[in-house]
Amino acid sequence: MSLAKKFGIALLVLLLVLVVGGYFVTRGSTATIPIDEVVGTDPRLAEPDAEFFPTIRIAEPVGWAAGEAPTPAAGLQVSRFAEGLDHPRTIHTLPNGDVLVSLTRAPATQEEGGIQGWIAGLLKGRAGATGPSPDQVVLLRDSDGDGRADVRQVVVEGIASPSGLAWRDGTLYVAAHNAVYAYPYALGAAKVAGPGRKLTDLAVGGGHWMRNLILSPDGGNLYVAVGSDTNIADKGLAAEEGRALIWEFDLKTGSRRQFAGGLRNANGLDFNPWSGELWTTVNERDMLGPDLVPDYLTNVPLGVQYGWPWVYWGDNYDRRVEYPIPDYISYVRTPEYSLGPHVAALGLVFTREGGRLGERFARGALIARHGSWNRKPPSGYDVVFVAFDERGNPQGPPVPVLSGFLTGEGTTRGRPTWVDWAGDGALLVSDDTAGIIWRTIAPGARPVGPARRVESTSLPPRRELRGQEATFGPADYARQVPGQ
Repeated sequence: MSLAKKFGIALLVLLLVLVVGGYFVTRGSTATIPIDEVVGTDPRLAEPDAEFFPTIRIAEPVGWAAGEAPTPAAGLQVSRFAEGLDHPRTIHTLPNGDVLVSLTRAPATQEEGGIQGWIAGLLKGRAGATGPSPDQVVLLRDSDGDGRADVRQVVVEGIASPSGLAWRDGTLYVAAHNAVYAYPYALGAAKVAGPGRKLTDLAVGGGHWMRNLILSPDGGNLYVAVGSDTNIADKGLAAEEGRALIWEFDLKTGSRRQFAGGLRNANGLDFNPWSGELWTTVNERDMLGPDLVPDYLTNVPLGVQYGWPWVYWGDNYDRRVEYPIPDYISYVRTPEYSLGPHVAALGLVFTREGGRLGERFARGALIARHGSWNRKPPSGYDVVFVAFDERGNPQGPPVPVLSGFLTGEGTTRGRPTWVDWAGDGALLVSDDTAGIIWRTIAPGARPVGPARRVESTSLPPRRELRGQEATFGPADYARQVPGQ
């Protein structure tokens, strides 16, 4: 047998192996639990079904045709605030109404860990997430009030994969993938007034490279979310040092501390206007089947631990993790609200004074669900509203605000990424693969009034022990006692 013939046979065998392997990799398993049963405050959790290969179901971006737009909820209108942007991710509206947008992708040195990371890396091109990072922060301004940005200026450039943005008292804070910087910046200026001053280093890149920011209401502390490198610490725990957490950085002293941990990939950050507490959206782990694990929305008390990588959704152990279980696992907190498995929840903003989405969306949180890459059928690819009760707690199912991103033909027109309020009360939504900032408003709606902070008082002290014959009155409890 000639060498050429042997080579041809070997090539055919290799091709057959790739085809068969590709079939099993892309076939995956299909979700069996209705999506409305895996969201909310008490989601139904499936039995874990560990996968060697993740289910692959990429919705390839095809873009929006001229005149096309997402489908808004009844009573809302949607239009293009800006378009032609190179992969817009985070949005931050300044006090004067100017809108800052980070144009960014993963750093060039990005390396994802584990087999999931390898496969995901191969398929990111199809999802529209590859290519060089623009590394810019751009200002958009609607100077004539017609709901469309007519001014576009590069405010910051050259920073490595910028994402988190915050501003206060003449200082613009920008998080690169590996550090946080402070720039002198006056409202209305065309660009920053000088070079950035490094405030703190961060864990470099990793599988989750975005680093999101928010300032405390008093401006004294800066909170920085840093995601994990891998799915379940596939490279070892040492590689996850300084990751899967939220830092609290003291702007006066320059010190920092871990504010919250065990958060695989915290993204959106905002303060609950009714309780004053920090909340976040979190992307949970993969490869336990299409119905696990729910991404979630939750509060972040100081010192809280959410259990990654050992446990998920409270006390559910991930048996794939073989590292010794730490003592603090006994104190892991259960998330407040499930947003659904694999939805890739990113941007988060609470309703606030001046918002104009109408009474239906006047009290709650708005969340951009970027969309799954590993679930059949796809999940996410929308912007949803989660209602909050009078005490500042989530309730009910998520309500679609913007949908229609999926075409129904295995492709997507875009992927909603971040949310923030415009100066005129409209909701702005970045669509990274389409390069568009969408503007949504309820025409004629009254601006939302200020949130009323929930105040509570301590229970009165017990002044005597009354044993088993004790009687209790309304003052002994926070609730009304029947018959008293």
